Amino acid sequence: MKTEQQIEFDKIKERWALLAVTDWAKEKILGMDVILEEGALKKQLKDTTDSRKLLELLGTPPLQDVTGIKEVLAAAEKGGCLFVEQLEQLGQALAAVSRLKGYLRKGKLYENSTAYYEESLIEMEELREEIYRTIRNGAVDDYATKELLQIRGRIAKCEEQMRQKAEQAMRAGRECMADSFCTVRNGRICVPVKKECRGKVPGSVIDASSSGNTLFIEPAGVKRHSEELQLLKINEENEVYRILYTLTAMAADSAERMAGNIMAMEKLDFLFSKGKLSIDMDAVEPSVNLERRIALKGARHPLMERDKNVPLQFEMGKGIQGIVITGPNTGGKTVAIKTVMLCCMMAQCGLHVTCEEADVCMNGAYLTDIGDGQDMAENLSTFSAHIKNVLDALSRANQESLVILDELGSGTDPLEGMGIAVAILEELRRSGALFLVTTHYPQVKEYAEQTKGIVNARMTFDRETLRPTYQMVIGEAGESCAFYIAEKLGMPKAMLQVAIRAAYGGKAAEDFAYQPDGPAAGPKEGMRISRVKKKKSSQLFGEKWKRGDSVLVYPEKKIGIVCEPANEKGVLRVQLPGRKIWINHKRVKLHVAASELYQEDYDFSIVFDTAEHRKIRHDMGRKYTKEVICQDE
Repeated sequence: MKTEQQIEFDKIKERWALLAVTDWAKEKILGMDVILEEGALKKQLKDTTDSRKLLELLGTPPLQDVTGIKEVLAAAEKGGCLFVEQLEQLGQALAAVSRLKGYLRKGKLYENSTAYYEESLIEMEELREEIYRTIRNGAVDDYATKELLQIRGRIAKCEEQMRQKAEQAMRAGRECMADSFCTVRNGRICVPVKKECRGKVPGSVIDASSSGNTLFIEPAGVKRHSEELQLLKINEENEVYRILYTLTAMAADSAERMAGNIMAMEKLDFLFSKGKLSIDMDAVEPSVNLERRIALKGARHPLMERDKNVPLQFEMGKGIQGIVITGPNTGGKTVAIKTVMLCCMMAQCGLHVTCEEADVCMNGAYLTDIGDGQDMAENLSTFSAHIKNVLDALSRANQESLVILDELGSGTDPLEGMGIAVAILEELRRSGALFLVTTHYPQVKEYAEQTKGIVNARMTFDRETLRPTYQMVIGEAGESCAFYIAEKLGMPKAMLQVAIRAAYGGKAAEDFAYQPDGPAAGPKEGMRISRVKKKKSSQLFGEKWKRGDSVLVYPEKKIGIVCEPANEKGVLRVQLPGRKIWINHKRVKLHVAASELYQEDYDFSIVFDTAEHRKIRHDMGRKYTKEVICQDE
């Protein structure tokens, strides 16, 4: 079932992916599916809100596509020699890490959770500065080492001497020259000599013109310097390779830390892409529930131009399981049901929704039948395609599904189509799924009026202008307006009477307001939503982690020790190898509790304090001392 294509969520993903920078984030976006775990979904929505706030406060983050850096680091770790272009690429990535770290550091001033990813980024100033000092304009710089500078100076001097010798030979044998300047052939400096004067100019023939009338001769005086030049070129190449191998070794030593930087940048790229999409669509954070309730205020289809989009007011749940929408063609019925499902699906992917306010339920499955559906390859007519899709939806629908069906029962005999439509609605009602359907059948409207949990809704229509107003009125049945449209377009009264009588009987034909003066089954198995466990109101951040707990720090999965429990904002301090960091509690997972690692009265200053600090504390406890202990930043 191609639900994403039918409701155009695939186009939302494509638009979203264009806002990402890294290939990893783009692939994650295009492969994104709805989140079924309540806690994970709420975290994703919070991340979207936090990233949007940072974008609004600080502008676009200095992210860079770091996909190619993975290959560079892999080559360095294998012991190969990195090319100049690869080292330049690595230098640019290291500079991007520094810029992003500075950007997030500013975000911390606003106590934004996303900004704490700054702790995951490690600056490698020594490697970056060495690359920038050594590599310039796509080549190893002359001043990379003293040896290289000296070698290249000697090369330049040797080449100048060779040009002087060539020019001297040309002046001495001016009458033998075929041209007035020397040239380079096969890497040698040569003079152009007329063929008949070959014996008058001493030297080696290197090449000849296409006609054979000109010989390119390396003068004897130039040849002596040519051998020296070749030796200098070899020395230069060896020195360049020595420099590149040194930089490659430095890159290999930093590969693990840089891999962590890349992972953090890709994750941040994904988070910021959601914030960018929220700003781009002028969307809001929805609230989510598990009570099978959908309430949308001022909902807009995200792919329609805002000035042409009439906001939708929609609500179901609270005793309303299904809605049957009727109204004229081109009245906005299909857009309305797509808008509802798009808002729900976007919210369940952790995105903001195009509404003024939104409260949507989580759904285990999104099932649809929209469009013609004809398939010549499978020999499916419109009706056959509809029935195939509907039966597939019914087989999967349960009490945690959201189902939308467009033009229910269409494509076949009206009487039989009406009967099938009612049977489908009854099966949907028994499944417990929430559902929205559109139809033109009056008998289906009557079924909705008489069935508990199902209500009618109509799309309004201006009879004077013959234009839809795209407003949904829940609780009222609509009409196709075909007779009003036909009358406005000039159908004679006699024809209208015949048509109305054939459709609804003689009484309806008499009561029609003519305008003679006018112009022309039970729960099913399926994916289940995982509910977040309710926490006791008394549980505080500080009670979740204890000093000395061994924890995993995400996304790098590094092991650290808690040295300061979480404060009221959920930020705790963790001791990692060689450094202490502040980190949001959402990025920390308990590995081994302190009670399993240390005895009850264990002195943690042995772990977290230096020997010097412990001595000062000991002295302070037994006498007056002028020593001062400064708290680490």
